Amino acid sequence: MFGLLDKKKNISMKRAFTILSFILYWLLGNAQYNIRINNILDNSYYINPAAINDEYQAIFSISARKQWIGFPGAPSTYYATGTMFLPKSNAQFGVNVYSDKVGYNTISNISASYAYQINLNKEWQLNLGLGASYQCLSYDRNQLIAMTLDDPAIYNNLLQQTNYNCDLGFELKNELWRIGVSGQNLLSALVKENNILSNANYAYVVYRKKEDQLINLQYGLDAIQYGSIVQMELSLTSFFKFYDEADLFHVGVFYRTQSEMGVVLGYNLSESLNLAYSYDFNVSGISQNTVGSHELIVSYKLNKVNFKPYRY
Repeated sequence: MFGLLDKKKNISMKRAFTILSFILYWLLGNAQYNIRINNILDNSYYINPAAINDEYQAIFSISARKQWIGFPGAPSTYYATGTMFLPKSNAQFGVNVYSDKVGYNTISNISASYAYQINLNKEWQLNLGLGASYQCLSYDRNQLIAMTLDDPAIYNNLLQQTNYNCDLGFELKNELWRIGVSGQNLLSALVKENNILSNANYAYVVYRKKEDQLINLQYGLDAIQYGSIVQMELSLTSFFKFYDEADLFHVGVFYRTQSEMGVVLGYNLSESLNLAYSYDFNVSGISQNTVGSHELIVSYKLNKVNFKPYRY
């Protein structure tokens, strides 16, 4: 008797997991899902191909994000980026690779970008960027337990999909301000078949005054639009340093509409190597089934650029 009850319980759990997976798949197909990380204002290249860091010749970063810990089938995201800035050409080449697993779905993306910096005057630069990407949606059928096991249509519809996409953006900046606008997966808004990832649009403003004092504050405001959803995010970050030395560590907090808030902690292991951790928590209905989301980012900066030619 108890064995039969346990068997029924296992079947019910598997069916619940299947239903959840199909819901997440439906969200993907209806452009209501957005792949993102928390630390986008410190490394805007994640969302904007025009985000040029002209202080270093090359920057590499890897990140891992586990979202909604404790929630079955919750997203797990892995990023790797690399950019190379050529001061004499005022150009940057970049590569962005990520994998996002939701339930039994896995989205893979690899993109290459080119950005050009126009020096408007001695204070302001305008960056223009374009990216092209190859995307793939695949399924782990071993995790799918169909409610109707003898229905082949369920499996026949879960075929691997691929498509191409493109990103476009610009960024206006000086020593105090960074103002950027970008569009990701633009072909998804124009071509119906490009539905692996939805079109997402970003706008952000960052202000930070770098001074030789113990604490420097950074203020950030960004907006994200994907599908019919619009989110706003407000952040405040404190950078700690010892006068004329480089930043030692930073602590930040942020609030995102739709009831998400979190903290960001970062530490410079050396002048080139930085380690950052982020935790965010959703206080809406989903909070009853999760203990929050964790994110880890490691970045490495190579060869500081001291000479910046200006063009008028």
